Amino acid sequence: MSNLKLVSWNINGIRAVAKKGFYDWMDTEQPDILGLQETKISADQLTPDILERKGYKSFFSHAEKRGYSGVGIYTRIEPISVKEGFGVPRFDCEGRTLVADFGDFVMANIYFPNGAQNPERLQYKLDFYEAFHKWANKIVKEGKKLTVCGDFNTAHNAIDLARPKENEKISGFLPVERAWMDKFVKSGYSDTFRMYNKDPHNYSWWHMRTAARERNVGWRIDYFFTSKNLTDNVVNAGILNDVHGSDHCPVTLELKT
Repeated sequence: MSNLKLVSWNINGIRAVAKKGFYDWMDTEQPDILGLQETKISADQLTPDILERKGYKSFFSHAEKRGYSGVGIYTRIEPISVKEGFGVPRFDCEGRTLVADFGDFVMANIYFPNGAQNPERLQYKLDFYEAFHKWANKIVKEGKKLTVCGDFNTAHNAIDLARPKENEKISGFLPVERAWMDKFVKSGYSDTFRMYNKDPHNYSWWHMRTAARERNVGWRIDYFFTSKNLTDNVVNAGILNDVHGSDHCPVTLELKT
């Protein structure tokens, strides 16, 4: 029996974060599996220094639109399979999902849409949530253990952002978005961070242009969720809020396998 260290991080551009010590951090942190969101890179821009990291296999999914969205996985463990998307073209074209089957569990690394742009994008985000939820339930019904990591672009409860009252009408903390989070949790998925930490002032994203991080005026919108049949394998979960390089910081999950 050994423990696995999983890390998830919205890096806000892999080429940008590489210039800020990302790979040095990765060498020090030594995650067994690292899920990245918002890589902002296309397949033809993946250079050997991005693709070939010592001890790791790498996988990337790209949006059709250049410089937009995108997710990636670095893993020490050879996956049985890695798939892109849920099989819904409307969502898969934005390169938001990588699903890696490691045998003992399945990891879905997802960059969920942001709904703040306009009502159409909010509806797209809510439709994405529903399609994802349906897919996740299907995976669990098949008897597989599932962990979902990534930027959900929603703070679930008032404790999960510094200024809940002021943001009740802002996408990311709208009642309809939070209601979906409620439904997701009630259907059997655990917010692993809250299994270990019930305290306020724990955030994973801060607005870049207002010195919000220095003041810790943030939002917790990056998560590791686990299905009910994987919860007993959870050893710990945390937030690495001292790690810089992006407007988000990494979140962690430790699993016994």
